[in-house]
Amino acid sequence: MPYIAVNGINLHYQERGKGKPLLLVMGITADLSVWEKHVSYWEQSYRCILFDNRGVGLSDKPEGPYTTAQMADDGAALLQALNISKAAVVGVSMGGAIALQLAIRHSDLIESIVLMCPWASCDRKAEAIFKHVMHAKAHLRPEQFSNFVQLLIFHKSTWDDDSEYNDLMEGQKEAALAGMQQPLHGLEGQAHACISHNVVANLPDIKKPALVIGGKEDQFIPEWMANEVANGIPNSELHLYENAGHAFHWEKLEDFNPRVLNWLNENY
Repeated sequence: MPYIAVNGINLHYQERGKGKPLLLVMGITADLSVWEKHVSYWEQSYRCILFDNRGVGLSDKPEGPYTTAQMADDGAALLQALNISKAAVVGVSMGGAIALQLAIRHSDLIESIVLMCPWASCDRKAEAIFKHVMHAKAHLRPEQFSNFVQLLIFHKSTWDDDSEYNDLMEGQKEAALAGMQQPLHGLEGQAHACISHNVVANLPDIKKPALVIGGKEDQFIPEWMANEVANGIPNSELHLYENAGHAFHWEKLEDFNPRVLNWLNENY
């Protein structure tokens, strides 16, 4: 399990596949293993670099609050430590916010960006949701917190499907038995980064190609947020899946994986 010292912390990372480098940036609460359904496909074409954000997984978990700018600097320092001068980035949710900061703060490193359910700013409702995520983490057992997150991110169609529903229940059991739980202060640090993230004024400065992609019925990061990002970046493309929520990338997996791969092949 490789580690590298970057930006004042030890960052846990993995590399899979060969080809042009593709940095994968995960969302709040999740470690790099959550990329599995996607990296197993993309690694056939790209050198995929996955890492645990500060505050989760096997990376250091300093006291927060964190910022998305700080976490983008973590990712940039990782690329530089690996002697990578140019990369494409795929970021999901909080990872999409971090990817925006990478494109703004480290434009010399970034060739193109895929922004999965991203946002450029929070409104009062979004801030309240992130605060409630912190409260839920503080008061719920791991399996209950897993259920809460599932309610936020999965579309009704997933809950209605018997096989998918069984997978959700299995996920709750796995959360209860997981040997390594994200500490509360790690989640709080990440949540504060999500709340304070505001790059609306910087979006026009992003000149690299961007794919903004999400679910039309995302209750966690709603459609207006994706639209704000796509409308603000000059060279952007927007695709929102019908009948999909925040977890659109699993709910529409068979279309999502090749769609992103094809877009990267054309824009990287």
